[in-house]
Amino acid sequence: MHKLNYILILFLISVFVINAQEINWLTMNEALAKQKEVPKKIMVDMFTTWCGPCKMLDRNTFSNAKLAEYVNANYYAVKFNAEGDEAVDFNGQTFSNPNYDPAKARRRNSQHQMAQYFGTRSYPTILFLGENAEFLAPIPGYRTAPQLELYLKLFGEDLYKTINSQDAFNAYAKSFKSSF
Repeated sequence: MHKLNYILILFLISVFVINAQEINWLTMNEALAKQKEVPKKIMVDMFTTWCGPCKMLDRNTFSNAKLAEYVNANYYAVKFNAEGDEAVDFNGQTFSNPNYDPAKARRRNSQHQMAQYFGTRSYPTILFLGENAEFLAPIPGYRTAPQLELYLKLFGEDLYKTINSQDAFNAYAKSFKSSF
C-alpha cells in the first residue's frame, strides 16, 4: 500500500512539473537576433541583484503559468541586469557598463549604459519594445500577474495604438478583466 502511495505521489509531482509553464528568458542580444528573423515584441525585465521587489516579481508574477504562456507566445522575454556587465549591441551602438566592479556583483554597482539609455531610474522596471525594437513604454515597480497582464495585452495586442489620452487609458484599465 505504501508503495502505491509513493508511486501516486511521484506521478502527481511529475505531472505538475511537466505542466509548469516558465518564461523562456533570453539575453538582449539573443532577443534582438531572433526579432530580426521572426518579428515579435520584446519585454525586458530590468532588475538588479539586490532588489527585493525584483525577486518578488520573479517569485510571484513571472511564475504564473498563464502569464508565462502569454509572454512566450507574444514576446521575446529578456532578463537584463541593469547593473551587470553584459555588452549589448542595440540600434548600431554597443552598450556596456564600463564602471562595473565584479567585487560588487551581489550589491549596488554602477548602472549599465542600456539602463541609462532607456531612462530606467527604479527597479524593477519592465520595458516594452516594438517589433522593430522601438521603445514603447517603461512600466516601473512591482506588479502582480493581473496587474502586469493589463500591460502585456495592451502592447501584445497593439491596443496601445488606439489609446490617445490619459482618459482613454483610464477607460481601458477600468474595463480590463484579468484572466490570469
